[in-house]
Amino acid sequence: MNWKQICIDPLLKNLPYKIELNQWGQIVMSPANVWHVMTQDHISDLLKSFLDTGRVLQEFPVSTTENVKAPDVVWISDELLDQVKNKTSSHIAPALCIEIMSPGNTKKQLLHKKDLYLAAGAQEVWICKRNSKIEFYDKSGILRKSKIIPKFPAQIESY
Repeated sequence: MNWKQICIDPLLKNLPYKIELNQWGQIVMSPANVWHVMTQDHISDLLKSFLDTGRVLQEFPVSTTENVKAPDVVWISDELLDQVKNKTSSHIAPALCIEIMSPGNTKKQLLHKKDLYLAAGAQEVWICKRNSKIEFYDKSGILRKSKIIPKFPAQIESY
């Protein structure tokens, strides 16, 4: 199955899961719990309070070397969004991709996604752990703080 087929399949439209494709074109679904959704919304709101340009979006489809992945939250420039807004997925990752660790995720899985997003063009990838601490990464490795938004807290309010 490819991403375009998934996007138009009426049986998949209203599932309460994050849908991605693995490297073999198989559907991977990750159910989100209430904490995950609230954290996703909180991070989105915080990002919006720090940024004057671009858009903060959730579940944004990114084409990677292992098929389509959907970071929980992204910040995408207006220029890139204009280039990809009519596509089924973006061939270039937004500048900032954020994953929130769910009970079904392992750290190893999220670090692998981080590498996929960076290889697809992301400038930074953040991982929000279950304790609401944020880890910031770029191509050089782990960062003490974000270079894109240096004032973003390393720990957010926990729900």
